[in-house]
Amino acid sequence: MSRIHLIAPSGYGVAQDAARRGVARLTEAGHTVGNQAVISRRFQRFAGDDATRLNDINQLATLGDADIVLAVRGGYGVTRLLENIDYSAIAARLRKDPLIICGHSDFSAVQLQLLATEQAITFCGPMLAGNFGAPEMNAFTWTHFWQAVTSPEFTLRWETASADCRAQGTLWGGNLAMICSLLGTPWMPDIEGGILVVEDINEHPYRIERMLLQLHQAGVLNRQHALILGSFSASKPNEYDDGYDLAAMTDALRQRIAIPVINGLDFGHEQRTVTLPLGASGVLHCRNGQASLTVMGHPTVNNSGNNHSQP
Repeated sequence: MSRIHLIAPSGYGVAQDAARRGVARLTEAGHTVGNQAVISRRFQRFAGDDATRLNDINQLATLGDADIVLAVRGGYGVTRLLENIDYSAIAARLRKDPLIICGHSDFSAVQLQLLATEQAITFCGPMLAGNFGAPEMNAFTWTHFWQAVTSPEFTLRWETASADCRAQGTLWGGNLAMICSLLGTPWMPDIEGGILVVEDINEHPYRIERMLLQLHQAGVLNRQHALILGSFSASKPNEYDDGYDLAAMTDALRQRIAIPVINGLDFGHEQRTVTLPLGASGVLHCRNGQASLTVMGHPTVNNSGNNHSQP
């Protein structure tokens, strides 16, 4: 059984029923879910005012009765908090006792900040409302979440249209828009020889290309060993694009950058998504249209006695 502590550092959870369903689903699987009061908290469009949401994050430095921290949802809000997050105290807590901190989307900024300033590993994966609270829990997402947080080493496999390649390095990334928003700030990780994994939602292919070119022109991509493209939900082109779609964007990107660009990973704002420990070590192989990513060196929760079967 895992002890899960909820935080809501971003947007107000409009889908209250989904969040409650997520709590029920995790509870039925044998886990405890604490700090549920954050689910209904609201100030304007946010899950509480800035001071309250900041406290959600900073209190992790002294959090005792939990081994997993789970964000309720994304949205917008953590950018307003970055200057005041006590990342050194949170990192000290993580070094003292493993704590799985998981979320994605807007929460990527906090995760990248912790990685940039303290080399602290957090998990980019499902959140309470959108994933655990879906009308039907995705078995792939459930299995891959528990695999990532309980296995000291695991391997992901998927089909890809990428050329054969091999790469090894620090696994990092998350939401593409949030990564770009950190360029020029103290919270942008300075990763050399890494494996960068990106995803996004509601971004047209040309906007995705523009953000990736921003990373390229800022010198970020050429310092990596590989770029993995996850899910880009709701990114359909229109008639004006005349054949310019995600595949065309990817082909154009491959012609401009020197590192391998691997597509096809189920990662992002979808019901079907893997969970990735940001800051862990990764070994990537691509051969004959098959990709594999072996991940290691990340914190885990105690697997003994936990119920990880899908409810």
